[in-house]
Amino acid sequence: MNSNQKRIDELEKLVQKYQVSYYNGEAEISDSEFDLLWDELKKLNPDSDILKKVGTSDLTAHGVDGFPKAKHLIPMGSQEKASNPEELLAWAKKQGEQKKFVVQFKLDGASLELQYEKGVLVKAVTRGDGIIGDDITANAKKMSGAVHKLDIMWTGGIRGEVIMTHNVWKNKYPANANCRNAANGIMRRKDGEGCHDLNLIVYDASASNDDSFFDNELKKIEWLSKRSFQTAVTKTFSTAQEVIDYRNKIAKERDSLSFDIDGLVVKNIETDMSDLRKTRPEKQIAFKFEPEAAFSTLREVIWSESGATYTPIGVIDPVRLAGTTVKRANLNNPDMIRSMGLKIGSTVSVVKRGEIIPKIEGLAPLSNSEETSEIIFPKTCGVCNNDLVDAGTRLYCPNPQCPKRLLHRLEKWVSVLDIRELGEKLIRQLFENDIKHIHQLYTIQIQELANYDRMGDISAAKVIRHIQTKRELSLAKFVAGFDLENVAETTMEKITSAGFDTLIKLRKATKEDLADVYGLGEITASIIMEGLKECSDEMDAVLKTNVISIAAPQSKEMFPLFGHTFCFTGELKSMKRGEAEEKIRALGALSKNSVVKGLSYLVTNDPASGSSKNKKARELGIAVIGEDEFLALIQSKSENAEKTAAALQGELFN
Repeated sequence: MNSNQKRIDELEKLVQKYQVSYYNGEAEISDSEFDLLWDELKKLNPDSDILKKVGTSDLTAHGVDGFPKAKHLIPMGSQEKASNPEELLAWAKKQGEQKKFVVQFKLDGASLELQYEKGVLVKAVTRGDGIIGDDITANAKKMSGAVHKLDIMWTGGIRGEVIMTHNVWKNKYPANANCRNAANGIMRRKDGEGCHDLNLIVYDASASNDDSFFDNELKKIEWLSKRSFQTAVTKTFSTAQEVIDYRNKIAKERDSLSFDIDGLVVKNIETDMSDLRKTRPEKQIAFKFEPEAAFSTLREVIWSESGATYTPIGVIDPVRLAGTTVKRANLNNPDMIRSMGLKIGSTVSVVKRGEIIPKIEGLAPLSNSEETSEIIFPKTCGVCNNDLVDAGTRLYCPNPQCPKRLLHRLEKWVSVLDIRELGEKLIRQLFENDIKHIHQLYTIQIQELANYDRMGDISAAKVIRHIQTKRELSLAKFVAGFDLENVAETTMEKITSAGFDTLIKLRKATKEDLADVYGLGEITASIIMEGLKECSDEMDAVLKTNVISIAAPQSKEMFPLFGHTFCFTGELKSMKRGEAEEKIRALGALSKNSVVKGLSYLVTNDPASGSSKNKKARELGIAVIGEDEFLALIQSKSENAEKTAAALQGELFN
């Protein structure tokens, strides 16, 4: 057996296995991962019998029993799919001259056909193998959206998708992996319990013995709406490019929907019953969202060096993921590599769920067809030759005087303080001339610097002037400047807001104290404790220069928004976002990039919208305010702060 045939056999078994679990409501892998297996099989063997099957005809053998079997009025075939704009354009070209395309949400639920005789619901049949499914009529009648009796004497079938809303799943069925699994399992319960928690959304219909009853897909949806059915969101577009633009728009908004969708269904506007009866209709296509997960092969692990830490980065075969071509993915730390059993040559699952940098999530659910080798961990620091410490959650050089660590700390300090005159090249020159510690920056003389490459007296004087500019830093910014591993200014802001708002309090805090701060945990707390101890003398030396000082803790009187946090979404009309953030910081508040637990306000120009941020804020009980309300709040708090400042000034001079 050649390697190609071996791979085909392997893929056919996997597709069959995951197809059964999908239709039984216990999907073992994500849709995008299943699509990757399907596409690979289609590429290697487009004539495979497995690709012609829908669902499973052996439901009883897999535990879905107790329901009588029933035949569909119109076969429930599978749709061709387009995973990217190029494939959609290719399909559209085959359709010839089209006046319009009908586009519907591709609902991510469980398919169901309602069968009517003279206007009365007589059967509700699950997808099954596409020809025969289970008759779950009693359960279907309990679902919201299932019309028991039509207002006309009509005989035929109506197709829909049984879905569960996010709120119902979250509040009642969180033990299920997702909404689809929950809906699929509940609709098949013999006692029908829980079926009232399900919704049926319909998208297609066909009249028995009358192929001309519907001649237009848009009119079909209008007909269903008049019969009191809840219909899939339906739009019409004149060109394929408009469909592509619409998909991009919906992809950004899908998280704000109350139910799951995994793409769009694009149809010719004219109804063609002969095409609809095909195993794979040619006049409609599923236009899937860009996948957030993909399979690839791990080819190499490189170790990114930042300060003391060595972070593993996986080099993989290029894959298309969430709209971009991905060649590298995070592996986070040594423990992650070990826990997943990764090796060079492993087939891995790569995800990019809302993250800027993709990460390797684990081994893919398929065997490797090539040889693998162990991942080699670096043992010694490439700069100081000290043995690295493998702490599991990080691999790092423990030498506090490692030149690489000291240089990175200088660069971090300059970056945090935004001393733009000190570029990377000049910092390295300073480092090579024995400026190894932050406090030494404040001892440099003009004449000394003027002798550096391309400097001279004027440039040197300018650099020194900016270094020597007195700065009063917040405690969070001051500590962040010392480059404690993975401890950003935002992390330190959480700590100072929790009451550790002076250097003395911070040094007296225990690891347990810091770990209790929301969002930190023991690992970060340990890093901060170690970093504070290591940098204690250096911090004191910097403060003794009298150029840098730490601002006093903010008071509620002078800073009336102290302890509050804001997140801005969308554009503001009256000012740029940066200006708005400056205004809240001047009043003691902090700015956040996302909606998180504990946020005080979400500021938006559309508080009533169903955006993902608005929805999450409401779920967390966070105030959602418009720009006018925000400006009124800022004005009121500013006036209070000015009155307090004036009163304090009066006390000082009287």
